[in-house]
Amino acid sequence: MKNKIITISFIICLFGIFFTNLIVKDTDISISERRKLAKFPEINSEDLINGKWTEEFEDYTQDQFVGRDLLKNVKSFWSINIFRQKDNNKMFEKDGALYKMEYPLSETNVRKNAEKIKNVYDKYLTGKKVYFSIIPEKNYYLNDEHLLMDYNKIEDIMKDNLYNSNKFEYISILNELKLEDYYKTDIHWRQENILKVADKISTSMGQDIVSDIDYAKENVGKFYGTYYGQIASKVEPDDMYILTNDTIKNSITYNFETQKEGEVYDRKETNDKYDIYLSGATPLIKMTNINAKTDKELLLFRDSFGSSFAPLLVENYKTITLIDLRYISSEILDRFIEFENQDVLFLYSSLILNQNVLK
Repeated sequence: MKNKIITISFIICLFGIFFTNLIVKDTDISISERRKLAKFPEINSEDLINGKWTEEFEDYTQDQFVGRDLLKNVKSFWSINIFRQKDNNKMFEKDGALYKMEYPLSETNVRKNAEKIKNVYDKYLTGKKVYFSIIPEKNYYLNDEHLLMDYNKIEDIMKDNLYNSNKFEYISILNELKLEDYYKTDIHWRQENILKVADKISTSMGQDIVSDIDYAKENVGKFYGTYYGQIASKVEPDDMYILTNDTIKNSITYNFETQKEGEVYDRKETNDKYDIYLSGATPLIKMTNINAKTDKELLLFRDSFGSSFAPLLVENYKTITLIDLRYISSEILDRFIEFENQDVLFLYSSLILNQNVLK
């Protein structure tokens, strides 16, 4: 009798979950993961034969499973609080902040990215003064027994391939940052805490320091970073601040992808509050300081960290063009940019350099 009850209960649960998934409307976006969720794939004979439809359907069922976030949080809770594991899917909490183990280091990817940067130099920047800097992941500043990437190795590989080529000048910002300069729930640095980084890079490039400039520090609300919701924890969301002044307020942006002008801080609501900085991920965007006292221009090759960094340099330049090689091929840059007498800075996080994502 006991076995029958267990079997019947299991069947009821199984069919209950099945029919619930059929009835419940699909969700477009995962707020906790800050990404679009997979949709039911279109059925066609070609995809059925080559197996693509099956793969897409598997992604769909995983993304649209009812109670997905709840189950993830339950698993995370048991892994960390009951089984006392050090991490859950490489995620862990320490001292009220969230982290992800970015391990192991891919020396191959770092060398590939260095080669791609050198190719950009050879194609467009020969003879120019070019600088590069590496943003360490926040785990670097964490005294902990979790596995970490070898940041010093990344630095050595990049310096060997760029700095030692006598084409680039390396600017180290390792000592200008500390753990508190990063968000508790996210990978990114806090804009209000990186004026010392902006000073180091700006003065190394022969420009004025920026920390003497008057800024207003404005709270723009709670920030639920990329790690928030991915692990069961009681960590509170971050407060997000922006630094602004008349120069930044009067500067305009031009997005080459949308062909629209905008403001430096994009205040429209999105799934990722970090998009307030220059409207988030985009291949090419130009900031123009309409009240500039100089004709100097800057080309900033960057990842998402550069979105919050660039506004701090706008006082020293008439234009800053931000180029994200994750989203645009370096082979076509001259269709949009006239490479003339600009300052040039490559600013990439160690997280990006460890991935093969630059085009």
